[in-house]
Amino acid sequence: MPEPTKKEENEVPAPAPPPEEPSKGKEAGTTPAKDEEEVSPPSALPPDWTLVEPPPGEEQAKQNANSQLSILFVEKPQGGTVKVGEDITFIAKVQAEDLLRKPTIKWFKGKWMDLASKAGKHLQLKESFERHSRVYTFEMQIIKAKENFAGNYRCEVTYKDKFDSCSFDLEVRESTGTTPNIDIRSAFKRREVKQQEEEPQVDVWELLKNAKPSEYEKIAFQYGITDLRGMLKRLKRMRREEKKSAAFAKILDPAYQVDKGGRVRFVVELADPKLEVKWYKNGQEIRPSTKYIFEHKGCQRILFINNCQMTDDSEYYVTAGDEKCSTELFVREPPIMVTKQLEDTTAYCGERVELECEVSEDDANVKWFKNGEEIIPGPKSRYRIRVEGKKHILIIEGATKADSAEYSVMTTGGQSSAKLTVDLKPLKVLTPLTDQTVNLGKEICLKCEISENIPGKWTKNGLPVQESDRLKVVHKGRIHKLVIANALTEDEGDYVFAPDAYNITLPAKVHVIDPPKIILDGLDADNTVTVIAGNKLRLEIPISGEPPPKAMWSRADKAIMEGSGRIRTESYPDSSTLVIDVAERDDSGVYHINLKNEAGEAHASIKVKVVDFPDPPVAPTVTEVGDDWCIMNWEPPAYDGGSPILGYFIERKKKQSSRWMRLNFDLCKETTFEPKKMIEGVAYEVRIFAVNAIGISKPSMPSRPFVPLAVTSPPTLLTVDSVTDTTVTMRWRPPDHIGAAGLDGYVLEYCFEGTEDWIVANKDLIDKTKFTITGLPTDAKIFVRVKAVNAAGASEPKYYSQPILVKEVIEPPKIRIPRHLKQTYIRRVGEAVNLVIPFQGKPRPELTWKKDGAEIDKNQINIRNSETDTIIFIRKAERSHSGKYDLQVKVDKFVETASIDIQIIDRPGPPQTVKIEDVWGENVALTWTPPKDDGNAAITGYTIQKADKKSMEWFTVIEHYHRTSATITELVIGNEYYFRVFSENMCGLSEDATMTKESAVIAKDGKIYKNPVYEDFDFSEAPMFTQPLVNTYAIAGYNATLNCSVRGNPKPKITWMKNKVAIVDDPRYRMFSNQGVCTLEIRKPSPYDGGTYCCKAVNDLGTVEIECKLEVKGGLSFCRLLLQGVPPNIIDSYLRDLHSSNPEEY
Repeated sequence: MPEPTKKEENEVPAPAPPPEEPSKGKEAGTTPAKDEEEVSPPSALPPDWTLVEPPPGEEQAKQNANSQLSILFVEKPQGGTVKVGEDITFIAKVQAEDLLRKPTIKWFKGKWMDLASKAGKHLQLKESFERHSRVYTFEMQIIKAKENFAGNYRCEVTYKDKFDSCSFDLEVRESTGTTPNIDIRSAFKRREVKQQEEEPQVDVWELLKNAKPSEYEKIAFQYGITDLRGMLKRLKRMRREEKKSAAFAKILDPAYQVDKGGRVRFVVELADPKLEVKWYKNGQEIRPSTKYIFEHKGCQRILFINNCQMTDDSEYYVTAGDEKCSTELFVREPPIMVTKQLEDTTAYCGERVELECEVSEDDANVKWFKNGEEIIPGPKSRYRIRVEGKKHILIIEGATKADSAEYSVMTTGGQSSAKLTVDLKPLKVLTPLTDQTVNLGKEICLKCEISENIPGKWTKNGLPVQESDRLKVVHKGRIHKLVIANALTEDEGDYVFAPDAYNITLPAKVHVIDPPKIILDGLDADNTVTVIAGNKLRLEIPISGEPPPKAMWSRADKAIMEGSGRIRTESYPDSSTLVIDVAERDDSGVYHINLKNEAGEAHASIKVKVVDFPDPPVAPTVTEVGDDWCIMNWEPPAYDGGSPILGYFIERKKKQSSRWMRLNFDLCKETTFEPKKMIEGVAYEVRIFAVNAIGISKPSMPSRPFVPLAVTSPPTLLTVDSVTDTTVTMRWRPPDHIGAAGLDGYVLEYCFEGTEDWIVANKDLIDKTKFTITGLPTDAKIFVRVKAVNAAGASEPKYYSQPILVKEVIEPPKIRIPRHLKQTYIRRVGEAVNLVIPFQGKPRPELTWKKDGAEIDKNQINIRNSETDTIIFIRKAERSHSGKYDLQVKVDKFVETASIDIQIIDRPGPPQTVKIEDVWGENVALTWTPPKDDGNAAITGYTIQKADKKSMEWFTVIEHYHRTSATITELVIGNEYYFRVFSENMCGLSEDATMTKESAVIAKDGKIYKNPVYEDFDFSEAPMFTQPLVNTYAIAGYNATLNCSVRGNPKPKITWMKNKVAIVDDPRYRMFSNQGVCTLEIRKPSPYDGGTYCCKAVNDLGTVEIECKLEVKGGLSFCRLLLQGVPPNIIDSYLRDLHSSNPEEY
């Protein structure tokens, strides 16, 4: 076997087509050997290989594609019969009207054999083109036909995305004598003796190595390869080029083939006979046995494998030193033989047919053929195949004459064939059809009965009858019915029933009678016909009746006769026509038509209406003009043309231009319209067209010229700024829309309550948006409005919503204490105090502050006053700043007072004394006295700690203890303890603790206790967050908290940061830490407080940080309120309320 060519690892091997056999070609003339291999596998292949069809998915996809493509053939080649030694020609024609170039045509024999390369002595292919008819003609001529030329042929034609194909059969008969019963596939078989003498052994591995990838499926089909995917994987490994070996003088062949039960011989030749050789199968070392025999002949190392089975089909390799070479062993199974042949069968149409054979193995791979074409069973196929062990049965349900053919079965080791003949049963007519005469609208039922349950065809007047909702064809057993519901005149005729496959017909005649009818379906509901004046009216009325009725037209009891007048009638077999030449307005009226025949009479009335174009409307009037728009009105035309006005078209143009532009493409239903998108300062004209169902009128006269120019919109946000006894000051905002004419100024007007006389406050236009009206009488009430003025005039006025009293009102003082200051205001020593107290009162009130009834020292406490609030500010609070602060607000004779309690607190001092009252067992009783300095806050508890005298390390025993005496339990016997106590208030623990002067010894009477020696446990731990921060959303004005938990020893120091900046002494934030839970409270946040917050924990062993994001939603700014139309005085009141409720934030 030759060395495999070197390929890339990822390259798919390209197989080559199997070699042709010249000896067979010479005997068969032009029939190639590949065609024989398609029918019978070559004897050189393993006997158990079978022919494999192309993948069903590929065939199905190809069939689906063919069904969707265009048909190209105008004439397809037809099957034929030829005697041995004679010639035959097959012709195919393709229409070329829609083709830009010549189509591609291919001729095949069977499924795979392309005959283009086989042209020669016995086969010729020709083509021609007829220019006049634009038809391509393709011919395939077989010269001196032989018996093995018989079979199925296929012609395929393609052009771009179009495809068409057809199949046809060739039958070759002997020239003399009777035609023997020849098995066609036997002609394609090779004789074993001749093949052994003339043909070399076919190596499938060699074929796959040299083949193209597109030919893999074809080779697998020809040589019965069932595991093609596995063979290709092994072939890919074989293609890897072996490197030149220093250990092997001759390596193993890439692959070996052996029949099942046979013996195979592997030989390698060593460069050094002293090297040790080991043989492996699939990675497992082979040991000598009766199956595996090793031989040494000089430098050759031989491995024999006896009685090869399918399990021996695998990869083998041999090692010599550090090198190895490998090969593949392919084991072939024995062929499957046909043990029981098929038998010729005769059956009648409609019967069930079973063709049966037996093979040598159970569940073997068997293929069935009909006239040489493979039978592929499926859900839609009439053929079913049943397998019972070695028995294989082909079942045909409801056999027809088309099933008459030669059927054959093929295995890997043999084949068998038989003929099936299907004949018809004799047919008798039990009940013939009878002639019928029916009335229009009645049911027609034609019924017959025959002796066999076979289908048939109905025809009417020689044409096939098509089923519909009204016409039903019924076949039930031997009875055939044709039922027509609601008989019509077109149902009359000669009906014939013909059973399928028989030359018998059953005729019957049907006659339908019909009274006269006038068909007015094409007219309106009120039978009105409209015609345009000057046009010709040809009114054709369909009529029906049997016999044909006579029609008579009349108008106002005056008959209209046939002839050549302007108004006349015309008669036809199925209609009657009224003709009016050059219709006039007087031709409108009611026309009558009467029909009469032997079956009855019919009468109808038709209204004819003559219409015309409407008159043009009068010139439109422009009633209102804006910046780029106007409003125009017009009157409908005096005459609508006999048809209602459907609408109007409007056109406009510049006065100096002659080009009119249509403004609406949809009809305007009203008599008013608003043109837009005009240029300010340019003169325009407009005109109107009236439209009815007939058409468009002539244009109206143009309107008077007009110039678009608009005033501004009204000013906005008109508010009262201030009021005195004789003046009123108003403030407003500019208009939202000013326009191209600009803004020249404002006019402020007022009128007294009860009158409608508006007085101009400013004689000249003012540019500012604030003006003071002077000279007003005290206690008068006035209404105020303001207008914006430009070149187009004054805008719509902006009114103040209510009357204004001209009087300076004394507003009693009122102090608005914030909610958080209504209780004691507590701050720690060193913190800042910043309190804002809003108040009201007019005129500006007088303010007085006192602390504990005495005047405030302004050197220590800063007081700042404004028109609306007062601020008390202490930069660094001290305990001396605690006390009661009194505020007095005075306006004229009105006085308002309020008080605020401020408490500045600090950490308490330690307890005064701590004593050991008693010691018993493992218990110690302690007492202590409260601290002398409570830090200006109530003592909330005590913390007791103990320390062993040896280590003097303090451990907390009790926290947040409220009494001044406690019992310490569970002390260790033999230890000596000291105790200390811390005081605690709302600021925290005291900085120092009071310790007992003497110690407490825990001893046990009568027994000396020896203290065990323990190694100190290291409780130190780097800080670590056990609960992280979470991203949070907060609402503006509502407190928000951020929480996390941390642990560590020594206790870590907690630092909060916002946007990487530490939060220190900021009154808006409060920080808590209790039992490792850290909390940051943000008091009434604003959108400014949003950002990234970080909690940082630090002790001697390390540092850890954790972050989260806070987003504050809500909150209204001054600009946003102003843009929403809120007056400034209301905005100021709203912001003062926010300021008073949270003074520290503003």
